[in-house]
Amino acid sequence: MAFDSAGWNTIAANKAGNAPSLYSYKSTDTQATINTAGYFNALVSFLKVGDIIFIYDATTPSLVISYVNQNTGSVVDIADGTTISATDTD
Repeated sequence: MAFDSAGWNTIAANKAGNAPSLYSYKSTDTQATINTAGYFNALVSFLKVGDIIFIYDATTPSLVISYVNQNTGSVVDIADGTTISATDTD
């Protein structure tokens, strides 16, 4: 699938300085699809290298913490990220 802006949310946008902005994204796309270069191209003028994205996979469910590792001005690429999973044994 493709990026869906309905799942995108700004948590904290950096308005000055070099600190990263924080975003969340909820999708039924797999993490492999989401971390493919170009997935976030709709936000190419918006995302900066180092910005952090909390990605919630609504299908699995799982949470991945990733960041923008490249923005060429035409292609956005994010790191594979770290998956946080939980168990509920009760």
